[in-house]
Amino acid sequence: MKKEVVVSAKTVEEALSLAAEQLGIPADALEYTVIEEPKKGLFGLGAVPAKISAFARGGEYDALEFIKKLMADMQIEAEIEMCDGESADHKVISVSGEGAAVLIGHHGETLDSLQYLANLSANKKVNGVKREFVKITVDVEGYRAKREETLRALARRKAQQVLKYKKSVMLEPMNPYERRIIHSEVQKIEGVSTNSIGSENNRKVVMYLDTKGE
Repeated sequence: MKKEVVVSAKTVEEALSLAAEQLGIPADALEYTVIEEPKKGLFGLGAVPAKISAFARGGEYDALEFIKKLMADMQIEAEIEMCDGESADHKVISVSGEGAAVLIGHHGETLDSLQYLANLSANKKVNGVKREFVKITVDVEGYRAKREETLRALARRKAQQVLKYKKSVMLEPMNPYERRIIHSEVQKIEGVSTNSIGSENNRKVVMYLDTKGE
């Protein structure tokens, strides 16, 4: 659960400072809602202080700012949007625009590195305080969906080779996300199984004839 504080002060700015102090984070790491605007009153009478509710801003916003700054530094004009992912702790940052494709790299290697850095930014501690974990997926020009369909088609094609020639097939090295796609697709095909071999970044999927039940 997010820790929320309700703070009153003469101005919204002062209330933000107090809220940040209570939460132990910088004021620019806050999300807040103004419950009541301050009123000066007449001759010092009837003055109403500002009242806000505030909590620590989610790390996904740091990831979003990281991506935006990177685009600016690289002088790439792009539309950057963030939306909810598959779960409450998952956010997807989508980048589109002329020149953005340079961020994809060979088989998405550059994109995966960018996503790794975005996740580091999202889950870093603030003033030594650990925030709620958030998983960040970064996508450029819809590459993730296109790559997934390419991998699923590859899995089906190679599985048919295994069935036809009765020989195992080894694919090129893939990251964990891509290997999961291959495993998932082959599970739908009777008579073929998969396994991963190798270590770290050199792990490959092997497809082989499943003789169980014969």
